[in-house]
Amino acid sequence: MTTAAHRRPSALIAAVALALLLGLQPVTTDLYLPALPAIKTELHASMHATQLTMAALLLSFGLGQLVAGPVADRFGRRPVLLSTLAVYVLASLAAVLATTIEALVLVRIVQGAVMAGVVVVARAMVRDLYEPHEGARIMSLGLSGLGVIAISSPLLGGWLAGHLGWRTTFVAAAVIGLGTLVFVATQLPETIRQRNPRAMHPGPLLASWATVLRHPTFRAWAGLSAATYGGLFVFLAGSSFVYMQVLGLNAAQYGLALSTSSISYLAGTFVCRRWLVRHGMAGAVRRAAVFTLAGGLSMAALAAGGVQTVWAILVPQLLYAFGHGTHQACGQTGAVGPFPQQAGVAAALAGFVLAVVAFFVGQWLGLALDGTTRPLAYGIAVGSVAVALIAWTAVQRLGGAR
Repeated sequence: MTTAAHRRPSALIAAVALALLLGLQPVTTDLYLPALPAIKTELHASMHATQLTMAALLLSFGLGQLVAGPVADRFGRRPVLLSTLAVYVLASLAAVLATTIEALVLVRIVQGAVMAGVVVVARAMVRDLYEPHEGARIMSLGLSGLGVIAISSPLLGGWLAGHLGWRTTFVAAAVIGLGTLVFVATQLPETIRQRNPRAMHPGPLLASWATVLRHPTFRAWAGLSAATYGGLFVFLAGSSFVYMQVLGLNAAQYGLALSTSSISYLAGTFVCRRWLVRHGMAGAVRRAAVFTLAGGLSMAALAAGGVQTVWAILVPQLLYAFGHGTHQACGQTGAVGPFPQQAGVAAALAGFVLAVVAFFVGQWLGLALDGTTRPLAYGIAVGSVAVALIAWTAVQRLGGAR
């Protein structure tokens, strides 16, 4: 093992870095969501091919984390962040030039792969610096900042798509990626304490994967994180078509509707920090699951009853998003908590599980959307049931953090 240059950043710098790095995910997804119908029309794409611009991104994101985690453990966090952010900027600019849906899907695959490096390093960085309970607090602070980005992204995307065209949403992503690159280069030090020269060797890597996957605490928290994001992904991938083509909103109105979900998510991260102090991580997600389940089941009930209005989607989604603010903070932190020496591998595997779930959700949704609100509502309901079951059973028995 070799010692890496290391100094601990302040809690403020760590939280801002987390917000920017993790915030690249909603920038990459939420910012262009209001433009999806326009992309479908201008590039003469099918619904399934248009959905693939999101699903392929997520699959690439998941696979990329399996590579990025070991690379970050071997070479350090900063080199991975600087290189992936640079490629992200270039890929975003390439998306501006896409003239076919196939080219756009290809660029999105590149975006997903490099975004994987950014996100997996952000998660591992928390474990580099903090013990699990304190890490959950810092993660929640970072996710509050992410919430602000998530609120702003659909508003900006809706305005850009409505006034300047869908390509400008990718210009905005490139600018945000460049700003994040500059912050990392100038403000964020290396956080890994010891690089692992064997992290990329096949034998030790497979052994590390097996160790992490066998750990019951990892399975509980990674399952929770994947379930809550799976339900959210149904909303992200399908809401633009439901709100705009079924319920009649324009791009700017849809961006506003999407941003209210992010506001609720932000509120959930604030409440999460209070619950962490009083009830610990397992207690926090147990309480948050009540909101998640209420949101999913009420949306499904309204859709099944034939209620096709903006409010029948919007209000239940606010409940789901509120719970998500706790589940993601605790799930991402809890999954890497038992592995201080393998944080990159654990973060990568947790992210891979999450992305695979989202990919198959996206494939199903591309075929299921039928001009009503029902596929969206039923998909979110299934996610909410999965979240509640995991939060109330596996996490309570195996989560290891109370």
